[in-house]
Amino acid sequence: MDKPHWTKRKKEGLLIPAIATREELDEFEQQNIEEAIQWTLSRNFKRNSLLTEAFVKDVHKRMYRNVWAWAGDFRKTNKNIGVDRWQVAVELKSLLDDARFWIDNDVFSPDEIAVRFKHRIVSIHCFSNGNGRHSRLMANIIIEKMFNGNVFST
Repeated sequence: MDKPHWTKRKKEGLLIPAIATREELDEFEQQNIEEAIQWTLSRNFKRNSLLTEAFVKDVHKRMYRNVWAWAGDFRKTNKNIGVDRWQVAVELKSLLDDARFWIDNDVFSPDEIAVRFKHRIVSIHCFSNGNGRHSRLMANIIIEKMFNGNVFST
């Protein structure tokens, strides 16, 4: 059974006004996410471009661009999780710098780097929605594109 219609506030930025339930939203988001995954699989990225704010935002945008107007934009409000909205860019830069250091200095194994990255970026909570799915895709990109390893299973 479908859940009740959403409030106007929850639908703010939704690009498909006909979506009325969480299940419908999930389906449209999943279609976008699958397109983003195909994009990552079909590209050879320069290693130094992966650990940048622009790339992090681009991945999120590709995951949600046909569903949410704010896809790829840092959140503009505080949430009950994540850092203060004003700290998102600063904390992300710190994470990206740390990840480069971990890689350049062989501080951790590739799997541990990806897991640490995933944990930190989801705790920053850069975006209004989709942070968990975004963090998992970013971890897989790090494993696959930076270390030529196998992606994590779900």
